[in-house]
Amino acid sequence: MPELTVELQLNTLPGSPGVYQFFDKDGKMLYVGKAKNLKKRVTSYFTKTHENGKTRVMVKKIRNIKHIVVPTESDALLLENNLIKKYQPRYNVLLKDDKSYPWICIKNERFPRIFPTRKLIKDGSEYFGPYTSMKTVKTLLDLIRSVYPLRTCNYDLSEEKITAGKYKVCLEYHMGNCKGPCEGLQQEEEYRQQINDIREIIKGNFKSSLHYFRKEMKQLAAEMQFEAAQQIKNKIEVLENYQAKSTIVNPRINNVDVFSIISDEAYAYINFLQLSHGSIIRSHTMEIRKKLQETDKELLQLAIVEIRNRFQSQSRELYLPFPLALPDDLKVTVPKLGDKKKIVDLSERNARFFRQERFKQVKITDPDRHVNRIMAQMKKDLRLSEEPRHIECFDNSNIQGSNPVAACVVFRDGKPAKKEYRHFNIRTVEGPDDFASMEEVVFRRYRRMLDEGSSLPQLIVIDGGKGQLTSALKSLEALDLRGKIAIIGIAKRLEEIYFPGDPVPLYLDKKSESLRIIQQLRNEAHRFGITFHRDKRSKNAIHSALEDIQGIGDKTVEQVLKKFKSVKRVKEASLEDLSEVVGWAKAKKIYENFH
Repeated sequence: MPELTVELQLNTLPGSPGVYQFFDKDGKMLYVGKAKNLKKRVTSYFTKTHENGKTRVMVKKIRNIKHIVVPTESDALLLENNLIKKYQPRYNVLLKDDKSYPWICIKNERFPRIFPTRKLIKDGSEYFGPYTSMKTVKTLLDLIRSVYPLRTCNYDLSEEKITAGKYKVCLEYHMGNCKGPCEGLQQEEEYRQQINDIREIIKGNFKSSLHYFRKEMKQLAAEMQFEAAQQIKNKIEVLENYQAKSTIVNPRINNVDVFSIISDEAYAYINFLQLSHGSIIRSHTMEIRKKLQETDKELLQLAIVEIRNRFQSQSRELYLPFPLALPDDLKVTVPKLGDKKKIVDLSERNARFFRQERFKQVKITDPDRHVNRIMAQMKKDLRLSEEPRHIECFDNSNIQGSNPVAACVVFRDGKPAKKEYRHFNIRTVEGPDDFASMEEVVFRRYRRMLDEGSSLPQLIVIDGGKGQLTSALKSLEALDLRGKIAIIGIAKRLEEIYFPGDPVPLYLDKKSESLRIIQQLRNEAHRFGITFHRDKRSKNAIHSALEDIQGIGDKTVEQVLKKFKSVKRVKEASLEDLSEVVGWAKAKKIYENFH
């Protein structure tokens, strides 16, 4: 049978839900995806123009397409997840975790032991977890052991061996941490009741234990055993304090999984909260690297299946930030207000904090990735055609038109390149005209760069609103650069960002990294410009007061200022004082000039 071409395979695809697989010429799997309609979804790869470069490369490599038809879209989601984990195709997000998570084990034995473990042994023992940190496990076990006396020895406590008196109680018994089942001092039924209560505590349900201890405390008090009653009361307080710390949601919310997602251009962060009896018993955040600009919905669908499988969640209800097609046995709730909405917001906040922590870590360990992410984010936020690796910002400085100057600061890869900063004295503008000054400076800057053959920036930022932006645009048009360099204006009042020809400004999130870099550019240009303006003003003040006096040269000015420190003190000096520094003749000229 001749080899089927991709075109022929596309024509014969069914319009049913299913999973598709792309292979290259060597038969290596490139990508696995799910679809509600296989024919429409797979055909779209070959008919659309893809903005993402990786998608274009992948499509060029496809030489064979396989598909699996399933009854529903939710079945396709489960199958897609399994295939990705099994084959780990190059263009799929990775859904694997190399961590070994801790569990709490209740051993399958007479008088069961309870201990933490990272290995699951199929011997009938019960395992609770996995937990995201050993610290959580230790805290929970410390709580349990402070309330319930449990054995820690690994003896085989069969009825025959205990009856035969094979074992003796150890130090744990004498310290009150164990009731001595090895010598038959504790009945199996009582121990089993403890284990049942511990199971509920691990699940987040303290109700049964609190009820049992309160009943026992009252009975001991009634029998005048006040010391024993006080010990029980202490255990109740331990349980209540632990419950109070873990209960932050409505106690009526039980057995619910909560998911949320925060994403940027390159990565997505999915947070998972597990609720039981009104308490959060587990929190975990997963980082996923995007491969083909997957949507938040696609990533969250995959992550939900993976995380629930990893943590063996049995919850039948999910709280999500938006509706998703999931297996039919799951109830999806998208809360709009109240306690349920607060829980989803809490999950989102956890994802956001995790993202910020990763940013800080990456900035230290992998600065290139940090820069790449910020550049990609700026490109998206500012609707640019390319990443703004080289940005220049302009600002004017003058006081009532006096000593007008301008500054140009340069950022490369989001950081100041101070050696490339430039000052400008305004030459052609008289009076306080910011618009004309901006037009002159932008023209001079890029005329020189063109003449020298220097590389032009990808983005120009103008400190000011629509007026200054329009003036800068005139210069770019005169140099035939309009459309070749992106240009924006930023107004100070509400941090509005203006684009050429668009009367409606853009308002970036106040916490946006893109806005923060633009503000840093603007502030740096203002600082650099104002410093130059002050220096020029000071020099001009000295020049007009002393150097304009006929017969007084630079050396004389320097001698006078070295002695009197300022022009004001020179004005106030007597003729005698001046003559001591520069001689009678020059002193008379200076004195008469000021008086």
